[in-house]
Formats: sequence, C-alpha cells, structure tokens
Amino acid sequence: MSSQAENTPQKKEPPKAPGLLRSSGLVGVMTMLSRVLGLVRDMVIARYFGAGASADAFFVAFKIPNFLRRLFAEGAFSQAFVPVLSSYREKEDIAEVRRLVNAVAGSLGLVLLGVTIVAMLGAPLLTALFAPGFLDDDYKFGLASDMLRITFPYLLLISLTAFAGGILNSYDRFAIPAFTPVLLNLAMIGAAIFLTPLMETPIMALAWGVFIAGALQLFFQLPFLMRLGLLPRPRVDYRHEGVNRILRLMAPALFGVSVSQINLLLDTVLASFLQTGSVSWLYYSDRLSELPLGVFGIAIATVILPSLSRKHAAESADQFAATLDWAVRAVLLIGVPAALALALLAEPLIATLFHYGEVTDRDVTMSAQSLRAYSAGLLAFMLIKVLAPGFFARQDTKTPVKIGVIAMVANMVLNLMLVFPLAHAGLALATSLSAWLNGFLLWRGLRKEGAWKSQPGWPRFLSQLVFANVALAGVIVWLQAPVAEWLAADGVQKAADMGVLVAAGVVVYFAALAVAGVRVRHFRHR
Repeated sequence: MSSQAENTPQKKEPPKAPGLLRSSGLVGVMTMLSRVLGLVRDMVIARYFGAGASADAFFVAFKIPNFLRRLFAEGAFSQAFVPVLSSYREKEDIAEVRRLVNAVAGSLGLVLLGVTIVAMLGAPLLTALFAPGFLDDDYKFGLASDMLRITFPYLLLISLTAFAGGILNSYDRFAIPAFTPVLLNLAMIGAAIFLTPLMETPIMALAWGVFIAGALQLFFQLPFLMRLGLLPRPRVDYRHEGVNRILRLMAPALFGVSVSQINLLLDTVLASFLQTGSVSWLYYSDRLSELPLGVFGIAIATVILPSLSRKHAAESADQFAATLDWAVRAVLLIGVPAALALALLAEPLIATLFHYGEVTDRDVTMSAQSLRAYSAGLLAFMLIKVLAPGFFARQDTKTPVKIGVIAMVANMVLNLMLVFPLAHAGLALATSLSAWLNGFLLWRGLRKEGAWKSQPGWPRFLSQLVFANVALAGVIVWLQAPVAEWLAADGVQKAADMGVLVAAGVVVYFAALAVAGVRVRHFRHR
C-alpha cells in the first residue's frame, strides 16, 4: 500500500445506528413536510392554471424528467449504489470508499450530461413518445416541447442529488435527503407566484421553477457530504470494480423497483388521447395518493435498505427476515387506513385542496374517480417499496426484473381493457391492479427464497388492524357531509371541516389500536 494510503485515516467504528422506527419517523416527518408543501404547490398551480391545455402541457414536460428521475436516480441507481457502498463501508477503509464515490460521481455525471444534451435537442421526439395524443394539438405539443427543454436538465441535477443522498443514507444521515425535496416545492411555488407575471407564456414560469429547484437541491447536500469527508472529486473510471458492480445491478433494476412509475407513465400516454383535462385529473389524484406513499412507504424503504444491506453482508439471515417482516407490518399499520380514508374522502379531499380558480366542480368529480382507483392500489404501492429492497440488499436484480416485466405487461393489458368503459379512472385502476400483482409476486419470491419468514403474532396483529380500521371508517362516514356541501363551501370552511375529519380519524384509529393492545414498543426494531 502506498505511503499516501498509509497516512489516510482508516475507517472508524461507526456509531450505533438508530432504531428503524426512530429513523423511519424522522424521514417520515421530513417527507410529510415536503408532501404538504407539494400539496400547497399543486393548489397554487391549480389556482393559476386550472386543468386546461397549458396545465396538461406542463404536467407532461415535468413528468418526463420526473419519471426518469424515479426510474434511474431513485430507482435503479439508488437500489444498486447503496448496497455496494454499504459493502465497501463494512469491508474497506475510507480511502477505498472515497475512490468508489469519486468514480461513481464522474462516470454517472458524464452519462447524465450526454443524455441531457440529447434530450434537449430531441425534445419534440420525446414529447411525441410520451404524449402522442398531443400531436393533433399544435399548441399543446409545441408548448410541452418548449418546456421540456427547460425541465429536462432537472434529471441531471436531481440524479446527482440522489447520488449524494445515497451516500448520506448509507451513513445513517437520513434527515438531509428527506428534507431536500422541500426545496423543489418552494422553488415551484415561488416561480408560480413571482415569475408568472414576467413571462409572455405564464406556464413557462413553472418550467423554470423546476430547473432552479434541481440546482438548489444538489448544492444543499454538498456541505453535509463535506462533513463526512466524502465530497466527490469526480473521476471517470468505468473500470472501477464498484462502478462495474453498480452498472451490472442497475440494468435489471430498472424494471424491478420502478414498474409502478412505468405504469403511471403509460397512464399519461393513454390519457393524452382522452378529453382535455384527463392528464390533469390523473395528476391531481396521483399527487394525493402519493402523500401516504411518500411519507410512510418510501420512508420505511429508505431506512431499511442500508440496514438490510449490512445484515446481508454480515450473513445475519434471521435479522434480515425479521427486518422485512417489521417493514411489512409497519406498512400495513399505516397503508390500510390511508387507503380507506382516500377512498371515503375522495371528493372532499380534492375539493379542499384544488377546488379554486380554474378548477371546476366537474374537475373535482373526475379527479375523485381516479383517486378512488389509485386508493385501491395504495397498499400495494407501499408494499412494493419495502419488498423490493429485500432483493436488492442481497444484490439479486434478476428476480425483480422478471416480476416487473410480468406486472408491466399486465398493466398494458388492463389499461386497454379498462380505459374504454372507465376512461381516465380505468387507467388508474389498471395501475392499482398491476401493482397488487407485482407486490404479490415479490412477496412470494422472498418467501420461497427464505429471505422473508413470518414472525410470531400475525393473527393477533391482523385482528387488531381490522378492528381499528372499522372504527376509522365509522367515524368518517358519521362526520362526513354531502359532496354538494363541500363544493359549495369556501376555502376556510373546507379546510376547517377537513381538519376536524382528519383529526377525528387519527384519534379514533390510534385509540382503537391502543384498545386492541398495540403498543409503540411492538414496533421498535434495529
């Protein structure tokens, strides 16, 4: 070993990792802040732009880089990078960890830069591919293509942000990556309010807001990497063993963890052929369904991946299985009541959050239809998020690929079957049904391989869950006013009534769990 390497400080024993419940709660709180601001962002967008042609064009221009971000940066890349980095952290010294970080930063950055340049030059082709229904509308097609040239660099910036977040998560610094999306919402809210009056085409302000947000999110995380001593010095090195391993894991992981995102994109493609407003109706309902998914499902998945990776590296099979079982129970505890509440309160929620400005009564009704369809698959979306890491932590990407392809094909078939009788709501329902297929196949695969083993107490837990959710449904039905009253009320009244409903539901649900014998200590786990 060289003298420089000898003088490099060796890896110190890391501090004891915080419990998964505490870490998940921390990420959940940060994510809740982001999601609440995301809803405020969407309320601002709805007030300024409604659900018309310009809004449809922006949502497509935003969805394309956002979809690729979830597919590559937060999907395939994160699921491949974190296990490899965790392995280096456990087995190598800090100098080797730095070499891996530098090589990944340089190699990833070069590829993303090339993809961004090509995409900006070929923006009309991408728009035609992702929203072919816009080809018959010159205004929407041209506007979406112009905005895509501004929004697509977001993929480069946010992918590097996800890379930085993966490093921080691997070292149990969960709060910073979880807080970072807040900056996206603040930037877009600011752009809508302050840049819109300055633009010849007002909707272009949102596109610039997306670009600004990408830069803010990346630079926000760099000081925290510096504190860890892992601020990258990019070096293009595709021969690095760690880079090669990440690339091998990434290729199949594209399908394994991101099938739900592909399915949502297929919804947008088909919705572009439907009546004007369909893309926006799906967007608003998807945003609501993503609130519990992001706050709880993704929070738990974010926390368990480094934990599972370390347990796999340490060959702790029993602890690995117990962690997966804990994650599934935690998802059920939150996912079931969340799905139930979204289904029962679809119109009130849409009316409270988006029924302003250009959004009509009909927009509320149509958005509520797709929200109910998405709520049917919410639990499946959340289970996918926590089951997929069970494969990726063991660096098994082939099995999720097979499952992902099956689910994606099923979604295509269901889309074509359901879009004709149910229009945009049929697309949402097809996505939910294919998510259940995906989740079931992931669970069955983990069980067959022995990675997930049922821990004691499941019958009692399920009975407690049923009891609490029956109580929740009862209080919602009892307190809920007719839809017409929600549509007629002003914003302050709707917000107050929704606050009462949410507070009553939360209190009754957790009180029922307590009566049934559920305690916080039952969910403490490392």
